[in-house]
Amino acid sequence: MSDLTMTTIVAAPLHRRLADLARAGVRIAWLMLTRSRERQVLASLDARSLRDIGVTPYEAGIEARKPFWQD
Repeated sequence: MSDLTMTTIVAAPLHRRLADLARAGVRIAWLMLTRSRERQVLASLDARSLRDIGVTPYEAGIEARKPFWQD
């Protein structure tokens, strides 16, 4: 990391760093919520619907059982 980059990071005002941290936290929370909802929907699909999207019931079960924090 160059001196200029390090100076820019350190020199950023505290409120800006806190705002960036809050935005990152919201993005992560939104991603986890989205994953959880998508997996719930996937778990509720019947075999015909799964075939339509090209997923086997086995694959859907594996994906649906993943915790929300796993990609």
